Amino acid sequence: MSNGGSGSSDVFDVRKVRRLVELMNEHELAEVDLRQGDQRIRLRRGQEPVVTVGGASVPLAPTPAPTAVPAADSTPQAVAAEEANVAYVTSPMVGTFYVASSPESPALVSVGDSVGSDTVVCIIEAMKVFNEIPAECSGKLLARLVENGDPVEYGQKLFKVQRG
Repeated sequence: MSNGGSGSSDVFDVRKVRRLVELMNEHELAEVDLRQGDQRIRLRRGQEPVVTVGGASVPLAPTPAPTAVPAADSTPQAVAAEEANVAYVTSPMVGTFYVASSPESPALVSVGDSVGSDTVVCIIEAMKVFNEIPAECSGKLLARLVENGDPVEYGQKLFKVQRG
């Protein structure tokens, strides 16, 4: 065996890179940049994935984005109507996402909670300032799309809300 890193313990094998692409799509990340020694992976949304090994860039075959397959009894109109009743709480700034005002405090909201437009749903820390983020829409929280302590970007979707 050589030290070239082509064994199954290689952190940059194709299966792991494909999993990174899946995670990017799932969490709507714009870019992932990983480095280990002289190996580097930088994946950017809207560009061809590239693996850099020892300074040489090697393009990967693009992985098709997953597509939603509606159930057999769903019509395009039903799916569109369902999406029309969905809103997203997005980040108004770049920072760090927190579910509570302090580590000892309970989460401000949980999936299944009803929120109003003034309901504070999370905290985003930016430049040592903790900013309370309101829902800015009314409805029931369907999903939290970001984990506690994750960095977030401007416009990134934080919560999925069913209006009503």
